[in-house]
Amino acid sequence: MVNPELIEPIIEKVKSEFHRYKIFKDTVVSVFTEDPILIGPPPVVHSIKARMKNESHLRDKIIRKYSTQESISQENVFDRITDIAGVRILHLYQDQFIKIHECIKKQIDDGDWSLYEAPKAYSWDPELQEFFAKQGLEVQVKESHYTSIHYIIKPRPDSFVTCEIQVRTLFEEIWGEIDHTINYPQPTDILSCREQLRVLAKLVGAGSRLADSIFRTFFDLSQK
Repeated sequence: MVNPELIEPIIEKVKSEFHRYKIFKDTVVSVFTEDPILIGPPPVVHSIKARMKNESHLRDKIIRKYSTQESISQENVFDRITDIAGVRILHLYQDQFIKIHECIKKQIDDGDWSLYEAPKAYSWDPELQEFFAKQGLEVQVKESHYTSIHYIIKPRPDSFVTCEIQVRTLFEEIWGEIDHTINYPQPTDILSCREQLRVLAKLVGAGSRLADSIFRTFFDLSQK
């Protein structure tokens, strides 16, 4: 059991800087809602979710880091926890990701944002892994079959403020919401649920691939 006296000062430290994270989060959201390429028509971004990590989840994460013997303190909490602010970008089909990725790269290349670490693409699907690798992303596989792209950005290189951007399709969002309900903040120990989630991930992958095919056919025939 973690001593609460060790945890509370860290939480208070984070809460004292919440306003800085919120300001940056709102700025990040505005990029995706104002960029004319993403707005369309046709729109590239289907919808956006943004949030600040609530105190309960923050406390759970700090406790988990203590329990795994990770060093975390008031001095390094902002390096250890980089998803205090989060923005999730949802799109309909996979080809749209390229424009979203280019938008993020432009913000970084222009000096408006700075990368905290190299962006990561999580996917179990070999075809998607190849697709993300061609975009210059580091590809990782999670046992759970989780699929999403993660960017951790900062307003400038010397800032401690970070924001996590997640990009995924609507199909992947459905899987993610179900998985989050069952496996967060603590993973389920029900084997059948874990297996069913892996099956659902494959169905989601098939749905995303079919959506890509539908839109490619539609745009091809529309041009002809």
